[in-house]
Amino acid sequence: MNERIRQLALQASTTTTSYYDGRGNVTETYFNIEKFAELIVQEAIDVLQKRFMGDLNREDMEVRRCVDDVKKHFGVEQ
Repeated sequence: MNERIRQLALQASTTTTSYYDGRGNVTETYFNIEKFAELIVQEAIDVLQKRFMGDLNREDMEVRRCVDDVKKHFGVEQ
């Protein structure tokens, strides 16, 4: 697995100490798959936006359209 994906998975996980089981505290880790998906989509958008130079040339306009298409497809707020 890509190191960046590992980092995003850690960001989407929450570790809590929720109860004592007689031998010690039990630590539980919850993986929020929805947050993980949102982080991956945002990462992809960020990569695309780095290609956008702010010019109005054809290549930049295509990058802008790709970013808009990805946001629309995944329902990301503008």
